[in-house]
Amino acid sequence: MSRRIDEVRRQISRKRKQYGVIRDKKIEEDFFQESELHPSVYEPDRSNTFHPLWNKEVFLMKILAAAILFFAMAIIFQSPSPKLEKAKLGIKEAMGKEFQFAVVADWYEDTFGKPLALFPTLPAGNETDNNEVPDHYASPVTGKVLEPFSDENQGILIETGTGAEVEAMSAGTVVFAGKREDLGNTVIIQHADYTESWYGKLDHISVKPREKVNVGKVVGTVSAGKENETGEFYFAIKQQDTFIDPIQVMKIE
Repeated sequence: MSRRIDEVRRQISRKRKQYGVIRDKKIEEDFFQESELHPSVYEPDRSNTFHPLWNKEVFLMKILAAAILFFAMAIIFQSPSPKLEKAKLGIKEAMGKEFQFAVVADWYEDTFGKPLALFPTLPAGNETDNNEVPDHYASPVTGKVLEPFSDENQGILIETGTGAEVEAMSAGTVVFAGKREDLGNTVIIQHADYTESWYGKLDHISVKPREKVNVGKVVGTVSAGKENETGEFYFAIKQQDTFIDPIQVMKIE
């Protein structure tokens, strides 16, 4: 806008010199008033405040579909008809299953590559790259089995040295890191082969929920054993919905 005003002023000045015309302030003032009333600078239309990708119809359809699904499930569970028992069981089973974070994460990386990271991550000395994960599971700690696997324990109790570090047996995603009533400080890692590794009775936890870990990542330290002369921790492997004996799939040193 300022460039246009300067150009007009230069044209008026040239005309004065050419024709010897006395400066007519009224003409100049009228011109600038007209420019202010009809600016040439483009101003975008701000009447539409929605994002350009926003689609009202699609959004309403999603809400309608969600409402229909919700009421359909409510009708199924409220109905006494025996014909809907299979549907009820299927819904309960689907809602009770834990989401496979590790499986989806590996599928995403294989399909689209690794997601962009906001901050670069530095590899720790005791971690290895996901591409170097061995075919067998790595032992989480060096020790001996105090209590073997059983249907009641669903895992093993391992005796170690005091303050020993517990490492992830394979790469995966942490789905739980906190206290459990039966195991105390516990870490549960979900792996891409649909298994879970459980590390219980820990003295200290070193990972967070939803954290992605590599094989050998330190997840915590063992708790003190009897008379504080040894350390011990609980270890279990869950395959699908069933716990299996860790000794059958790995070597505990």
